[in-house]
Amino acid sequence: MKEDIIIPKVENIALAIVKEENNLKESEWSVYVINLKNQEIEGVLVTSKGYGKKEGEKVKTSILRHFLDKIGANSFKKIEPIQEELFGLSNEYWLSFYHNSVLYDKKYVFLAESVQNNHLINVPVINKPGVMIK
Repeated sequence: MKEDIIIPKVENIALAIVKEENNLKESEWSVYVINLKNQEIEGVLVTSKGYGKKEGEKVKTSILRHFLDKIGANSFKKIEPIQEELFGLSNEYWLSFYHNSVLYDKKYVFLAESVQNNHLINVPVINKPGVMIK
């Protein structure tokens, strides 16, 4: 019975933590969903949380939920800003969306200490430096 369930594979959807500059010319970080498909996705829902250890103690952040509605083809939407202090934790994002009337979902995890300047790439579509998971 379990083997009869078809779970569609998420393709051409990425999450990125991007380094930006605010109006005061200060660095800040934001998390984005990037739709690399040639078609729109809709009903986009993202939950986020952080977890790990800090100074030997287990730490968990609050779970946040974001409804982004639609993301156009080859486009992106900002999920949330993220503080650099949270890069010492694993940051998990659970993404659900509809594409061609099929529900897709995928978990993306930025492991603790994975967001660092030496790991930055030019994030496609956004064209800013960041760390991306596809």
